[in-house]
Amino acid sequence: MIIGVISDTHMGDRVDKIPKEVYKQFSDVDIIIHCGDLTSKSILDELNDMAEVIAVKGNMDHLELPREKVLNIENFKIGIIHGDIIYPRGDLLKMKYYSLEKDLDVLISGHTHIPLIKEIKIPELNKKILLLNPGSPTVPRFPLKTIMKIEIKNNMIKPNLIPLQIK
Repeated sequence: MIIGVISDTHMGDRVDKIPKEVYKQFSDVDIIIHCGDLTSKSILDELNDMAEVIAVKGNMDHLELPREKVLNIENFKIGIIHGDIIYPRGDLLKMKYYSLEKDLDVLISGHTHIPLIKEIKIPELNKKILLLNPGSPTVPRFPLKTIMKIEIKNNMIKPNLIPLQIK
């Protein structure tokens, strides 16, 4: 299973289009997760042409989307949020507690526009939580525009941050 992950596209309010490389990178994915701040239904339509899209509502969205979603994929319980319910923005401790409360193995969020791959070990519970954020392919708060792909295979999960080569 290969999952494409994208967030904070801000179509229409900050940019007119998604970089073409996103579509190239997502050409082999089984599903696409959008972590909110789509700001336009057109991005959902475009991504849905490639694969099933699972999206959550961001703080800038007016679309009828859920605020959070939980998926069970190949023995992993994966939570998806935009991240605006975590304050301050990107607080790792609060993301850890949110994940524990929901009994998640993986929490995928956006909102910060900064990519993140962080494994948190909780030895007293014999548990690990993987925190992921794909950054933004359009308006990053990081030197690079980024997306992410996650490969789930043989009971292992492997996230891969993809910097976009935009000319």
